[in-house]
Amino acid sequence: MGIAAWPSVRAHLQAIAILDLVSGQPVPRVLKAVVEEPVERKDIEFPAAGGVVQARMYLPARKAHAPALMVLHGVHHLGIDEPRLISFAAAMASCGLQVLTPELPDIKDYHIDAGSVRTIEESAQWFAKRSGGPVGVMGLSFSGGLALVAAADPIYQPSFKFVLAVGSQDEMSHVTQYYLTGREQRPDGTVEVLSPHEYGALVLEYEHLDDFVQARDVAAVRTVLREHLYENKAAELAAMNQATVVQRAEAVALMDTNSPQTRARLAAAERLRRKEMDGLSPHGILKSMTTPVYLLHGEADNIIPAAETLWMAKELPDTTLHAMLVSPVLSHLDLDGAKPGTWDELRLVHFFALIMQAVEQG
Repeated sequence: MGIAAWPSVRAHLQAIAILDLVSGQPVPRVLKAVVEEPVERKDIEFPAAGGVVQARMYLPARKAHAPALMVLHGVHHLGIDEPRLISFAAAMASCGLQVLTPELPDIKDYHIDAGSVRTIEESAQWFAKRSGGPVGVMGLSFSGGLALVAAADPIYQPSFKFVLAVGSQDEMSHVTQYYLTGREQRPDGTVEVLSPHEYGALVLEYEHLDDFVQARDVAAVRTVLREHLYENKAAELAAMNQATVVQRAEAVALMDTNSPQTRARLAAAERLRRKEMDGLSPHGILKSMTTPVYLLHGEADNIIPAAETLWMAKELPDTTLHAMLVSPVLSHLDLDGAKPGTWDELRLVHFFALIMQAVEQG
C-alpha cells in the first residue's frame, strides 16, 4: 500500500470503528490502533449575543492542534447529555478530532426557531477562532437544517468548513404536510408513503401550543405533553392528575395525532406559521450555497422523511454537494434500519470516511 493511499485507508478504518462504537459493538482489535487516542471531556461556556452558551469539549489528549468538528444535538430534552450524542462525540475525538457540542436551549425544549440558528452561527464562529480556521459542522435532525441556514449567512459562512446534515429538513411546511398525510412527493415525481411517528406532530403542537388551546390551559397541557415527549409515564400521569377535566381532554386529543380533528388543527397552525417555518428551512437558499454540504438520511425515517434530503440534493449546486446517501442502515438517527445488506453497510462506511477526510483537510 502506497503512502498516498494511507489517509483514505485510515479514514475508512476509523469509520468502521466509529460505527461500531456508536452502535455499542466491540471494536475489532485490528482497528483499535486508529481509535486509541485518550479523550478528555471538559464542560465549558463562552459568550454569545444571545447569552452564554453552555457546551462540552471532547479533546484528544495527545493532539494539541486537532482538526475541529462541531456536533449539534437534535430535538431532545437531554441536549448535550443525550447518550447517543456523547457516544458519537467521544468516538470522533478518539480518532484525533477536537469535538464541540454546544447546548441549543430552544431545541432542547422542543422549539425549532431562529434563536437556535443564531446560537449555531455564534458557536461555529467561536470554535473557528479557537481552533484557528473553519470547522466542520454536523447537525442531527432539525438541527441539520438549521445549520445549513446558518452556513448560508455571509457573516458566519467563513466559520463553516462544511455542513453534514443527518436526517434533516429541507422545507418545514413539507414536513408538516407529511405529518398530516403520511405522504411526500420526491423530486422524481414518485411519492414516499410512510406512516409518520407521533413525535414530529407532538413537537409542533408543543412548540406552538397557544395555537391549539386556550391561554389559561397552556401551562397545564404543556406539562402533560412535555412528559409524554420525555417518555416519562409516571410524570405524565401525575401531570394529568393535576390538570382540570378540560385540560386533560385537550391533552388526550393532542396526543392522538391521527385523529381528523387534531390533523385539522395542525393544518390550521401550519398555515398560520408558514412564514416563520420558511425562515427555518434551507429550501430556497441552497442554490446559492458555497459551503460544502454532505447529506445523510435514513431510508425509513418516519420523523423527517428521506424525501427531504432528496429535495436538498436537487437544489444544491453540484460543486457544493460533496456526498449524499439515503441508507437503509439508519432509521432517524439510530443504526437500527431494517436488515441492511453488506453493500449498504459499506456505502455508509465510505460516507463516514469522506467526513473524516473532510474534517482533516486544511
